[in-house]
Amino acid sequence: MPSTLDFHHVDSPDFHIQRRKDLMKKYGKEMRAIMGNNPGTFFWILGCVVTQFAVATALRHQPWYVILGVAYVFGAFLNHALFVFIHDAAHNLVFKSSNANRWAGIFADFAQFVPSAMAFRKYHLLHHNKMGQYDYDGDLSPLWEAKLVGNNPLKKLVWVLLLGVSEAMRPMRFKAPPFWDRWIVTNLAIQLGVIAATFFFLGVPGVGYLLASTIFGLGLHPLGARWIAEHFLSESKQETYSYYGPLNPIMFNVGYHVEHHDIMTVAWNRLPMIKAIAPEYYVELETVKSYPGLLFKFITNPTMSLYSRIHRKSESRSEALAPTNAGDDGATYVPNPASA
Repeated sequence: MPSTLDFHHVDSPDFHIQRRKDLMKKYGKEMRAIMGNNPGTFFWILGCVVTQFAVATALRHQPWYVILGVAYVFGAFLNHALFVFIHDAAHNLVFKSSNANRWAGIFADFAQFVPSAMAFRKYHLLHHNKMGQYDYDGDLSPLWEAKLVGNNPLKKLVWVLLLGVSEAMRPMRFKAPPFWDRWIVTNLAIQLGVIAATFFFLGVPGVGYLLASTIFGLGLHPLGARWIAEHFLSESKQETYSYYGPLNPIMFNVGYHVEHHDIMTVAWNRLPMIKAIAPEYYVELETVKSYPGLLFKFITNPTMSLYSRIHRKSESRSEALAPTNAGDDGATYVPNPASA
């Protein structure tokens, strides 16, 4: 059983590395056929953003409990979808151009109300390339945070509720790559303009609806459980988990997480095809059966905590930021994560 007092330390490499090699050796032709971007994703982004601002406009004269209720049962789903699309844009899976994908992510931030797309793009790619390495993997909680929360149920509940705040602050603990760059500054400047315009036209209720939709979509919500589902150790020491349950269609297939880590250049709409092409690689893996069930288990079960993650020794800065050539092995790499 994984410890609740320390990360689960391993010397083995990310298990997706060998899986990717094996998949491409056996099914390379089929996998390459489903790789590539999906420009239609931008219409989903556009639809979600426009819908969210339309709902925020309709709610601007409603009491706070109506605003929060609509944010929980409706807005959280749309803002969670926007997180999925920002994720695809980070992997250059919306448009072919890297800059076009950056702009798609920045536009998706409009309804999120927080400027997260460019920071996510930079540090999420490191999560894939350096998974489990504390100095580079922003998906791991800071040690002080894990110690503070411990396995106290009330603290874990509050942590889940405020997971978005935790996620936003994690890049600040890294020494490399540096946080600020021109794209993150651009993202921040544009989003500040969006925030100001929303305050001016929709007031506090409109701002509250959009912000609550983001907080719920990331936190104490059935969809928010997916951040725990993806890499937190439960009964086994499996490094990554997929979810094939009924929420997948409205989550745009983000539950296919093992598949995504195996072959990172497949857009959200084709992710289920990876498992369909190579079912034998997934049939024996442990999966998450229920997001709400996992959320309840994480909060109440003393054997699960923020330490319930695999940890491996961090590479030196020169090793971690060394140029890596992109091949056709199904991975998305960038020459320099600092400029991603």
